Amino acid sequence: MHFDPVYLLYVFLPCFGLMLLAQLWVKSAYSTYSRVANRNGVTGAEAAQVILRAAGIHDVRVEPVEGWLSDHYSPREKVLRLSPRNYSGTSIAAVGIAAHEAGHAMQHAQSYGPLVVRNLAVPLASMGSGLGYLVIMIGLAMSTRGNVLNAFTLIGLSLIAAVAFFQLVNLPVELNASRRALEVLPQTGILTLEENRAARNVLLAAAMTYVAATVTAVAELLYWAWRLGLLGGGRSRDE
Repeated sequence: MHFDPVYLLYVFLPCFGLMLLAQLWVKSAYSTYSRVANRNGVTGAEAAQVILRAAGIHDVRVEPVEGWLSDHYSPREKVLRLSPRNYSGTSIAAVGIAAHEAGHAMQHAQSYGPLVVRNLAVPLASMGSGLGYLVIMIGLAMSTRGNVLNAFTLIGLSLIAAVAFFQLVNLPVELNASRRALEVLPQTGILTLEENRAARNVLLAAAMTYVAATVTAVAELLYWAWRLGLLGGGRSRDE
């Protein structure tokens, strides 16, 4: 068992670069449009409440949460949480992100299929992200010459696959929430069409972080499947 340059060249470096570019893009877009106030002076919290009411959703609370871009919707609690700058801020970025999270609340209210699947996949994906690599390394350490397939490596690969599956389901959920947000903002009069285009830039940048996460998860799964010889390649323990 040793460090594999294939992993460095074809998985780690490309995926790290993609994740870095996505993070830089979202930080740049948010920084730009968090300094531009919307013409109606609507805060992120107010925008979320207007959108929820327009969608006939009256049982979701909107509340602040600490952290930078820690915004999220909790379907279990039916709470839409916005980071401080997005909760009380009147910027185009704040309204766009609030509308995106309201999009998740609309998905939940309508039992949007991919969201239901994603929520079911969360526990196993959380376990896979923490234990998958540890279990697969234990399996490799226990493998015999010429054979790296055993119960541990297969369980580890399954956990890594759970993470990839979650990301593949999560991506359309996030894209759909942004689409809903961009459709509803002009309809409710919260943003003008010009401001909506600016909000689109913020949400597009945010979407790229999910694209990068999905590519990374799939690349990890494919690498380990190859490493274990399940994709026509792979290596024995002592190679």
